[in-house]
Amino acid sequence: MLWRMTFAPRTLLSLLAALPALAAPARPYAQEAAPAARPALTVADVGAAGRVIGLDFTPEELALMLPSVAETLAEFEGLRGPSLANAVPPATTFAPFLPGMERRARLPAPEQRGPRGGGRRAPKRPAQLEDVAFWPLADLAYLVKHRLVSCVELTEMYLGRLERLDATLHCVISFTRERALAQAAARDAELAEGRYRGVLHGLPWGVKDLFSVPGYPTTWGAKAYEHQQLEATATVVQRLDDAGAILIAKLSVGALAMGDVWFGERTRSPWNPERGSSGSSAGSASATAAGGVAFAIGTETLGSLVSPSVVCATSTLRPTFGRVSRSGAMALSWTMDKVGPITRYVDDLAYVFLALEGRDVQDPFSRDRRALSAQRREQLQADLAAAAAPDAGLRKADGGDVVAWLVDWPYGRRIGVVTGGFERNDEVAVVVDELRALGHTIVDVTLPTFPVGDMLITLTAEAATAFDELTRSGQDDLLVQQGANAWPNIFRAARLIPAVEYLRAQRLRWLLMHELHAALADVDLVVHAPFAAGLLQMTNLTGHPTIVAPYVGAGGPRRDGSPRSVCFTGQLDGDELLLGVVAEWQAAHPEHVLHPPLTWLQGDAASAVEEVK
Repeated sequence: MLWRMTFAPRTLLSLLAALPALAAPARPYAQEAAPAARPALTVADVGAAGRVIGLDFTPEELALMLPSVAETLAEFEGLRGPSLANAVPPATTFAPFLPGMERRARLPAPEQRGPRGGGRRAPKRPAQLEDVAFWPLADLAYLVKHRLVSCVELTEMYLGRLERLDATLHCVISFTRERALAQAAARDAELAEGRYRGVLHGLPWGVKDLFSVPGYPTTWGAKAYEHQQLEATATVVQRLDDAGAILIAKLSVGALAMGDVWFGERTRSPWNPERGSSGSSAGSASATAAGGVAFAIGTETLGSLVSPSVVCATSTLRPTFGRVSRSGAMALSWTMDKVGPITRYVDDLAYVFLALEGRDVQDPFSRDRRALSAQRREQLQADLAAAAAPDAGLRKADGGDVVAWLVDWPYGRRIGVVTGGFERNDEVAVVVDELRALGHTIVDVTLPTFPVGDMLITLTAEAATAFDELTRSGQDDLLVQQGANAWPNIFRAARLIPAVEYLRAQRLRWLLMHELHAALADVDLVVHAPFAAGLLQMTNLTGHPTIVAPYVGAGGPRRDGSPRSVCFTGQLDGDELLLGVVAEWQAAHPEHVLHPPLTWLQGDAASAVEEVK
């Protein structure tokens, strides 16, 4: 999805962010009423249309074209007859791997893998339960597994805290209190019977309100869909249910996955409530940064995970395209939407990612990682389920025991520094030097040159298609934002994108995918600033995974007290390795992770949180 900007339309799209596709609906289409008769098409009309798309035709050519164009317009009416649900995808699919592209995430010998070193004391339940609000998932899991806190207690604490936060942050669209408390009681009953589902068992989380949850509205942040209820359970929600996590809220999303303004308010940053949280995963980043949930799920099409994570100083993983199912989520761009977790710590991303990833038959764009065997997956699940055990659960293993198993040996890798990838000297001095000190080799990388901003007609054309009927019905007038850079205007303008140019953009995309793959041949990942060197746009087109993580530069935090953000982009399907390298770096430098003081929150207990070292 996208974040809100005040730039020209093309610049706006070059910063955007958005998200997912969906399950097949019970009624994929219904017949619309026949349109009213239109005035006869003239040669002048065809000539004007040609000039709009930058082509001039001779009078003779226009006369010859007129009957064919009239016939095509009649065919448009036939195509518009069936009313299509947003859930219906196109017959074409997209995959990040093209013919001739081999997997590049290098794997070590099996004997090299596994946890190494380290351990620390087991956490104790604090006198005030809200003091755990910012704790890492492994520590929360320890309390739950060893029944130092019940799932119901933890759920009630986070629910109450999120309600107080929401009064200022406007980060929640719907609370799922009844569902959450029922889930929590069931998870407590399982623990009493000796059943433990794994690290996420009993941990409260929130989902961006693009995902369907039966019994609750799925609003997509837009007034036109404020009362929409979808009966299917989104695959992401179902997989986290299966992992034992407790859904406590559907979090705010900028209308139709752009920006931080929705039909109820503007979502705010917990570091400075006078500032928007950016979007479109606005509520997911805001609530997570403020300690209102243990973790959250967001989406990205062109910056919707990255941008709010930068503003709110959270960690996020935008996975390789297709690694996480989009079934049950609003479609914006079928070939660019991705689903990913937002957490406070990078190793927490790994716990959530493992619960989410993998092929889903309801999402034709999803797939399994090719190198992950069924036996390997079972071993990963077993290791993660044991992560809260007294003798092993709290080992940080220089980056987390979860990372030591989930990733493919993160130590001593080749890390690229992208030409033009940093705009500030302290970014290079702090982050790159810390990576070098951990034993990684730093390599210069030059990216291919492509008109990626122009190629983003891919997004605008697909988004206009996904909301074709909203535009033609006139219900786009219900959206709060109505300016030149808002969806209603973007959707209308996109209807003038010729199919020929859309397909030309896809041909250029094919070349870009191959050339970026070649440019990254000598490295395992690259490090760069979030919006530098065109990598945000480029990798959203190619499908490469990216992690955003907080860091404190040589000049200290930003003016609002928050850390800055740095991005790490990995090889296709190199998500696990990417998680390992970044988690190892973050664990070696815990000073980079800060939490907002929330001095504006009445009765706040967060300032007394015991930092986990």
